[in-house]
Amino acid sequence: MTWDEMTPLLWESTWQTAQMVAWSTLFTVLIGLPLGVALVVTDRDGLFPSWTLNRVLGLVVNIGRSLPFIVLMIAVIPLTRLIVGTTIGTVASVVPLTLGAAPFFARLVETALREVGRDKVQAAQAMGAGGSTVVGKVLLPEAMAGLVAGLTVTVVALISYSAMAGAIGGGGLGDLAIRYGYQRFETTLMVVTVVVLIVIVQLVQTLGDTVARRLTRH
Repeated sequence: MTWDEMTPLLWESTWQTAQMVAWSTLFTVLIGLPLGVALVVTDRDGLFPSWTLNRVLGLVVNIGRSLPFIVLMIAVIPLTRLIVGTTIGTVASVVPLTLGAAPFFARLVETALREVGRDKVQAAQAMGAGGSTVVGKVLLPEAMAGLVAGLTVTVVALISYSAMAGAIGGGGLGDLAIRYGYQRFETTLMVVTVVVLIVIVQLVQTLGDTVARRLTRH
């Protein structure tokens, strides 16, 4: 296969991977962030302690994190078909990607929020701040550097997951590597695909680290 033949395939697959990761990241944050906050505030020493709710949420998160992604993709095929109307393609891959990454991100959010000093929370409460105000004005801003670092790790994981999604017709660079690199023995294309994935991960990690460091200085 010549470079002229590989280039359009690489561009299309890279764009599909970018779409999968972008949409999955958005939905992961929308689900994982409030879930992580809930794990912290419903804990025994939290702002809204609730032993039962905390244990239920913890169980849901642990179940989500314990499933290998390839197993999760197959297990949620009926749900994917219900939501999207199909089980193959870039759009369909967003469902299992989100379900796989949201519990992971929720635990990272929980860890970041727990690193905020209790003295800051107590100071805000002493000034009459309510629970929701403490979360919005103290916990989240103070933990922002940790949240960005956690999001960076999650996006890198999503890139890896998106490559695995190609195994069941999810599109993207993983699908390209399987169809051409594995099934048609196009070694050059396989190597180039791996290099593209490495470059994408490095760019994401560098950007995330830079933003996290700047937030730490502030």
